[in-house]
Amino acid sequence: MKAVQDTVLFAAICIMFVFAIGGCSKDSGPAGGTISFWHFYSEPSQKQALQQLVQDFEKVNNCKVNLTELSWNDGKTKLLAAFNSQTAPDVVEFGSDWVAQFSAGGVLKELDTKQMQMEKFLDWSLAPCRWDGKLYTVPWIVDTRVLYVNNSILEKAGVNTPPATMDDVMSIAEMTNEGDVNGFGVNGPDGHKLYKRVLPFFWSSGGSILDSSNRCVIASPANVAALTRYVELSRVGYINTQKILDAQFAQGKLAMWYSGGWLAEKISKENPLLDYSVVALPDFGANKGVSFAGGEYLAITKQSANADLAAKFIAYLTDGKNALALCRQIPTGGFPADKKYFNDNFFASHPIRSVFARQLESARMTPIHPKWLEMELIIENAAEEALYGRKTPEQALGDAQYLITKVLATK
Repeated sequence: MKAVQDTVLFAAICIMFVFAIGGCSKDSGPAGGTISFWHFYSEPSQKQALQQLVQDFEKVNNCKVNLTELSWNDGKTKLLAAFNSQTAPDVVEFGSDWVAQFSAGGVLKELDTKQMQMEKFLDWSLAPCRWDGKLYTVPWIVDTRVLYVNNSILEKAGVNTPPATMDDVMSIAEMTNEGDVNGFGVNGPDGHKLYKRVLPFFWSSGGSILDSSNRCVIASPANVAALTRYVELSRVGYINTQKILDAQFAQGKLAMWYSGGWLAEKISKENPLLDYSVVALPDFGANKGVSFAGGEYLAITKQSANADLAAKFIAYLTDGKNALALCRQIPTGGFPADKKYFNDNFFASHPIRSVFARQLESARMTPIHPKWLEMELIIENAAEEALYGRKTPEQALGDAQYLITKVLATK
């Protein structure tokens, strides 16, 4: 009888244990699952806006999204390490000039064009999305840079209208470059930033880096003339890093400086009485000024264990109304890549953002190539050599063409 009782007792304990395990399993995570998202929205206002969107997604989908912040200084290194160690997140944010390297590297999951509603995005934002005919990333946020002008400095020099051409820029820089004021801010050696100032000079002069066959054409006469102009501006301006030049303009010590939306936010906090305006990049002779366009792109890694939820998350973030909500809360938030919301009245009615929006109609992204980051370094080194007179612009770009051609030839 005791044996029977022991057996019954043991069975009861087993049943209780099974229910206990079942209960723990049920409470260990949300029914919709869990995904991880590595992103670059690390500033306080950015974090708050992103977290609100994520919380809404979690609530609707009964899921959990674990957020990890990256910085642009070392984010790429951390991503490469994660892919190599098989610890990559489910969803990752890329800058537009990183996309090709990772898409070609075979570490991203192919996305469904219909699910991502690719037809809704700005046409020019789509180029980085595909590699070898397959969709790997989706555009999320796009942005550009414009010319900041100190109105007070120009008026003191007798100039009452902002520059409309690069010839105007040069003459104004010459007139205002005296005392503790510099006529123009020239980005010098500054990793991952200098090329964003030089490429617009190339494009606006009719030049390019690669031709339609992906052959290097950086040493073209158009590009030599463009780099020569950039060097000439440095002689009537101030060469330094983006960070220093942003600070100089905010302090009223630069007449003109080509920068992004973050500078307007900096001015509003540090020197709100500064009399300044923003204008589109001036024309280069008969050529319309072409600015640098950047973008944030979202992808699912091949390592994702919950690709279905990850795809829902990307579709949610890139939905125009959600991207707009993010941009509205962040002073430097850029613009939704969803063309229905790109020209929202929030931007059109804003005195500064409206200029950025118009500039995006004449802006370009870097070449879509998996070896772009290697080319970028060569371009920045060439610009530095010319800026400091160690080589002529023609010599610097000739050497750059040789080096980029070697890079393109390697597998």
